[in-house]
Amino acid sequence: MQISDREAYLKGNRPIQSDSQNQSIHNSSRTASLRRTTGETDVQVEINLDGTGKCNADTGIPFLDHMLNQISSHGLIDLNVKASGDIEIDDHHTNEDVGITLGMALAEALGDRQGIVRFGHFVAPLDESLVQVALDFSGRPHLSYGLEIPTQRVGTYDTQLVREFFVAVVNHSQMTLHIRQLDGINSHHIIEATFKAFARAMRMATEIDPRRAGTIPSSKGVL
Repeated sequence: MQISDREAYLKGNRPIQSDSQNQSIHNSSRTASLRRTTGETDVQVEINLDGTGKCNADTGIPFLDHMLNQISSHGLIDLNVKASGDIEIDDHHTNEDVGITLGMALAEALGDRQGIVRFGHFVAPLDESLVQVALDFSGRPHLSYGLEIPTQRVGTYDTQLVREFFVAVVNHSQMTLHIRQLDGINSHHIIEATFKAFARAMRMATEIDPRRAGTIPSSKGVL
């Protein structure tokens, strides 16, 4: 009986390696390399949580590439993302599947989450825009999304896809994420401030806490 990639992950198993399913390699360091292929997209993500902010993003969606660079640069995460998809229809499938694959790579790189700070928060200004992000690598996926983006598009990018990207990341990284727009009237500024705040909050949450001594950051002993 075949099970979905998501079900396999939740059961603690790696996806079956086939042309239609994820192929992943996890190193002893906090890195992951993962490929997710569907009938609509082919996405490859490599991540190093202890990087220096090096990024190579090529998704076919220029604005998404710009935002992935923000995550890498401000989160000090080395990130390689290569995606191809049915963008001749629209950007939805590729945008979502990049989020899914990035979320799964985050989960794999974190492993059992021993020693991490776990919680992160940041308030990022970008000119008139101000966005607050708080997150918890809790093992319980939840998104509270409070952006009010005034335009339908930034360039060719549908601004509704910002929420879809974060839904995908949250569900597959098993994080709780709250996003609040405190100010802003320019769509590009609001979105970019969000990704910068997300990057800095994630950097805080994924850093190793020397006082944890390799223990799980939970009173339950498991996340």
